[in-house]
Amino acid sequence: MTATVYVQPGSGARFDWGLAGAAELGRVCAVLVVVDVLSFTTAVEVAVARGMRVHPFPWGEQAAEYARRVGAVAAVGRRQATPDQPWSLSPAALRTAPAVADLVLPSPNGSAISAAASATGLPVVAACLRNARAVGRWLTDQGYGSIDAPVGVVASGERWPDGSLRPCVEDQLGAACVLDALSGVPGGLSVEAAMTLAALAATPDVPAAVRGCVSGRELVEGGFGGDVEVAVQVGVSGVVPVLRQGVFSAARL
Repeated sequence: MTATVYVQPGSGARFDWGLAGAAELGRVCAVLVVVDVLSFTTAVEVAVARGMRVHPFPWGEQAAEYARRVGAVAAVGRRQATPDQPWSLSPAALRTAPAVADLVLPSPNGSAISAAASATGLPVVAACLRNARAVGRWLTDQGYGSIDAPVGVVASGERWPDGSLRPCVEDQLGAACVLDALSGVPGGLSVEAAMTLAALAATPDVPAAVRGCVSGRELVEGGFGGDVEVAVQVGVSGVVPVLRQGVFSAARL
């Protein structure tokens, strides 16, 4: 088996998981879509909708130093937020925190994948349940989705305690909503993308599925049910955050 088979050749919309999947699709796709519903890409949509420029950054203490270098505010972990430092990975908190011009938003999954994908020079789009339809429309309007200009949709996934990838319901469904909006692209869907879309067809109530899945229950039980409620608002946003030169800002529709 040659390595080229892993990039799902011959299709206009492709699907994979995590940092390794993003790296593989990034070798051949014209654009990457990163999905991290709970909560990075939902937080990006909320912040960009409020006029903020979002800088993705891998999880770690270096985010604050990077924010100082670029003249931005650094978001902190949900539990580290204070009245003086209200910016965090919490979409609910970002809806009420003061708007800033530039926000560094670290996370272990979606943000790290976005930062790595940005280094390839490809445009990277942040998608979630809130804006998946708008993302699909924008990609189609930009001419993506042919075999010559394929779209790579990446579900970020979560992490097991040992650091390995944990595929998760919310990102599969978020990716599927993007792929649903891309189902008519001229290059068609890869088998992997079509199977992901089939999961959406088998889910009669997407918000209920996200609330009841492991990641949703973890946030609710941890006192952050408001983040889940923001994330499960399907199709409410027309904002398409596009990462260019290291910064997410709203695409022109």
